[in-house]
Amino acid sequence: MKAIRINEYGGTEVLKLEEIARPVPAADEILVKIYASGVNPVDWVIRNGKSEALRSFLTLPMTLGWDAAGIIEETGRDVTSFKKGDEVYGVPNFPGNGSYAEYCVAKAVQFALKPKSIGFNESAGVPLAALTAWTAMFKYGKLQPGQRILIQGASGGVGGFAVQLAKAKSAYVIAIASTDNIEYLRELGADEVIDYKTQQYENLVHNIDVVLEASPIRENKERIKSVSVLKQGGILVSVNTDFPFDDQVIAAVSRKNAKAELSSNQPRQDWLTVIARLIDEGKVRVFINKVFSLEDVAEAHRESESWHVRGKLVLEVKKDN
Repeated sequence: MKAIRINEYGGTEVLKLEEIARPVPAADEILVKIYASGVNPVDWVIRNGKSEALRSFLTLPMTLGWDAAGIIEETGRDVTSFKKGDEVYGVPNFPGNGSYAEYCVAKAVQFALKPKSIGFNESAGVPLAALTAWTAMFKYGKLQPGQRILIQGASGGVGGFAVQLAKAKSAYVIAIASTDNIEYLRELGADEVIDYKTQQYENLVHNIDVVLEASPIRENKERIKSVSVLKQGGILVSVNTDFPFDDQVIAAVSRKNAKAELSSNQPRQDWLTVIARLIDEGKVRVFINKVFSLEDVAEAHRESESWHVRGKLVLEVKKDN
């Protein structure tokens, strides 16, 4: 089968289209014929090898991609939740054989039936970003209906899903983004939108239950501002798990009797099933920025690395007929 592999760390030149053996599912795994794969910042962070925290988990050569949509080709002997021919979406094993390929294997519990109302390309843009938002807000942030959440980086892949999922759960959403994305975030359902280029949110909002750091900015001084808008007992959640909270942030959190959490994504079938239902009910929409062929993966990575992508980037591996 064809797959995009890296045999060394580096720039987009290390992305190679290779012919490799089709993987075989273990007893608790599924083999998925990939129709589309999402492209996420973690893909090129792994590719360039600059994250020491991630490199310790990785073995080269490897196939990139941790967002997948396709059709089940084969199930392991212990898998009872799926059958051959099911249309699914989810997160391949990490680290392991990724979704930039014609086939991938994954733990069955990391996949669910894909949303019925959208195609494979759109479905492939959902799992990693939506699950990252879900894990951060509901597992670590304990977000409840009626609570106020401030979302930083709200126009990005994770942030866009966070806005919609929080609204679907009846939270009050305050989104932070640049001027160009104000209307986009209102369209997503944000109750308030703050333009970080012209406004200082720390002077505008207060008594926030949850702050979600979904911005790529890694700066503990900015986190101090986030803590300042929390209510007593509030929660600051960051998806930037490679960037720990420093002593000043921890002290500021302590003074507020609050919590600071680093949220690791959890690829759970039950959450994917709920997200699919919300999409089919029209409560969550999927915005695809651009679709690339597998051969154009380098261009997709360059686009993602610009940090100016609204919505999701997708690799179309197989045409959805």
